[in-house]
Amino acid sequence: MTERRVPVSTYRLQVTADFDLAAAADLVDYVRDLGADWLYLSPVLQAEPGSQHGYDVVDHTHVDTERGGDAAMQALAGAAHAAGLGVLVDVVPNHVGVATPESNPWWWSLLEHGQGSPVAWAFDVDWAAGGGRIRIPVLDDRLLDGVELRDGRLYLGDTAYPTAPGTVHDGDSVADVHARQHYEFVHWKRADRELNYRRFFAVNTLAAIRVEEPEVFAASHQTIGAWFRDGLVDGLRIDHPDGLYDPAGYLQDLHELTGGAYTLVEKILEPGESLPASWPVDGTTGYDALGVLDRVFVDPAGEPALTAATGAEPEDWQQLTHDTRRGIADGILGSEVERLARLLQPSAPDVRHDEIVDAVAEIVASFDVYRTYLPEGVHHLISALERAAESRPDLDPVIDRIAPALVDPSGAAAIRLQQTSGMVMAKGVEDTAFYRTSRLTSLSEVGGDPSVFAVSVPDFHAVQRDRLGSWPHTMTTLTTHDTKRSEDTRARIAVLAELGDEWTATLRRLQALAPLEDAVLAGLLWQAVIGSRPATRERLHAYAEKAAREAGDSTTWTAPDEDFERRMHALVDAVFDDPAVVAVLDALDERIDAAGWSNGLSQKLVQLTAPGVPDVYQGTEVWDRSLVDPDNRRPVDHAELRHVLATLDGPDDDGPEQLPAVGPDGAAKLLVTSRALRLRRDHPELFTRYLALESTGSAADHVVAFDRGGAVTIATRLPIGLERVGGWGDTLVHATPVDRVDLLTGRHVPAARGIALAELLDTYPVALLVPASVTETGEHGTARATATDGAAPSRASRPATASGAPGAPDASDADDAQTEVEILEGHA
Repeated sequence: MTERRVPVSTYRLQVTADFDLAAAADLVDYVRDLGADWLYLSPVLQAEPGSQHGYDVVDHTHVDTERGGDAAMQALAGAAHAAGLGVLVDVVPNHVGVATPESNPWWWSLLEHGQGSPVAWAFDVDWAAGGGRIRIPVLDDRLLDGVELRDGRLYLGDTAYPTAPGTVHDGDSVADVHARQHYEFVHWKRADRELNYRRFFAVNTLAAIRVEEPEVFAASHQTIGAWFRDGLVDGLRIDHPDGLYDPAGYLQDLHELTGGAYTLVEKILEPGESLPASWPVDGTTGYDALGVLDRVFVDPAGEPALTAATGAEPEDWQQLTHDTRRGIADGILGSEVERLARLLQPSAPDVRHDEIVDAVAEIVASFDVYRTYLPEGVHHLISALERAAESRPDLDPVIDRIAPALVDPSGAAAIRLQQTSGMVMAKGVEDTAFYRTSRLTSLSEVGGDPSVFAVSVPDFHAVQRDRLGSWPHTMTTLTTHDTKRSEDTRARIAVLAELGDEWTATLRRLQALAPLEDAVLAGLLWQAVIGSRPATRERLHAYAEKAAREAGDSTTWTAPDEDFERRMHALVDAVFDDPAVVAVLDALDERIDAAGWSNGLSQKLVQLTAPGVPDVYQGTEVWDRSLVDPDNRRPVDHAELRHVLATLDGPDDDGPEQLPAVGPDGAAKLLVTSRALRLRRDHPELFTRYLALESTGSAADHVVAFDRGGAVTIATRLPIGLERVGGWGDTLVHATPVDRVDLLTGRHVPAARGIALAELLDTYPVALLVPASVTETGEHGTARATATDGAAPSRASRPATASGAPGAPDASDADDAQTEVEILEGHA
């Protein structure tokens, strides 16, 4: 085992057959030069053939051959470590891919031998419910007519299924052979109610495994363990821990396997919810941070106008999400509800099965969090039981009967409920309700609550202080492979809150030009167009289809309404073909472009310098206006990014001869990203605390500013409103009076109690200030000072302290810091 490492920052790469581990290794120098501290890889174990995401692992014994295999993984780790980078890998403990049984040795064995398979223990199958057979929902209306018997196997199209030994005889029909198997092909529609194996959410081709069993854990983590024994990997990201039988137990097993390595969990925290403190992890993958980062850049004054904009917004978000969760429990996850009801039946033998099913569906629709962790989270469960009884008084007696079994931490029903509630929440809220509201779609993000419209600056600061104190190494993020909209798409959409009635009028004009009877969906599509512009026609058509079918109001995945979808696609075509629509969108672009860029730079700098471990998702170091997957997983032109970064660094690594303008090319964002990442990596002593900085003056509400212990972040918020008040004027940020340099522009900021923003932010809407005495010890220097900025050097030299550590604070800095605390506490 290698010594435990903790990242300062990460850079996420989506590894595929087209962008394999060798290609990732070629980016090590770019990631290092950018300033990121660790490489963060998507899943790399052997996945389904052609998998673009890697979450459908079929073989845990080696690295995916399409992605380069074990040798490529070793080469990448070697290159990363030689460059001083750590390696973080995404792993999938909850489920495996079963779309092509021949690719998955465990699943093939299970289908071939049933309960007699040597790996039957690996899968979560209710054999009794299927009469001793696994139900495989792959048939269409032709039923067994689409199945063929060839070479002793059953085939559905090109997909082969095994036959049990001795079950195929000369002259047998397909039906005869099928009847003798340990599995049963059924119509795909039966999966909603009759499936008898646990899945990942409602994905039939992802079968859950019982990683809580020691043998399953050992077998599914043999390669992962070897990574740590051989020193290849430094940390793990754990996918979907809420699906596990015992998340805490699993994480403890993992902690022991990896020697306590850095570990993050993909845990969705609802507002006010905390990560269980007992888990041996470093934090979450950052959706909780994302929600707060987004909302501090949203104008709360815009809420009334945007709420009324479509004229069809849901009046009660809580009621909407209850109803969508209930629809999921009654629909695509009905099999999970049925299985839970079967477990509960012995505790209420005199209660009809359908009544227990009804009660269970109402309970899982009433949770306010994804999962309770008994016994710690029993209060969430009791609240759900109470809400269910209040919502359905007729079920109160049934709920009373089954409640004891549901609150027993060691009971099978209680554990199954915990595994089920997260699925219902995810599908009912993220994948349904989020598409049934379009007030401000940037708020409909994973882990977010669209009913929370904005976050005040003081509340934002409070969250950051709490993060530093409670989970200092948790990840923060703005974009992931799963976000509904990328950070820059959301940054543009957020501007609409500042436009208020102006946006309402524009939306009405667009709806008149390209009408769609589903007003909420129309609003959602217009915001997607605006946020992602200039997205291609193909990308927007794909998004519109997914959004409409996920919403399920006017069309669905299982029963598409062709007439409605034709009108919906006509709306998308109008974006490109109707001159009047194009004119309206062009005029809106002129109104929001600069504000969207300001929001994009501001939220990026704040994320990169705030408490936590910031992640940069591939390509988001420049503008990225993506929509939901697979749009946000498109290839990135890293060759172009290398070129732009080299230009920003200049021929002598001393910064660009001319600062990049804030504009469409995204170079300014790359400047902000690289300078912030390098500063955090090279000068950790400047990021040891969190102090909110007060602003005064006519535009004080338009700034977010904080001091991390020497590094000062200043960012613009609500840029349209800033224009309305006439700019920065007399606005000051109050900080310790120390000579500083803005790393983005090279500007010298002389010591003063108040930093004047009118001058500081005349080039960029953000500034990253460091003491002028700090030496830039990284490979690349700061940006050059402009000709009018004075004599601030781009590489100032700081003498070593008595301890010999360059850049450590001296006594006068400590006095200044204390003074600053006293000043700011006086303003609290």
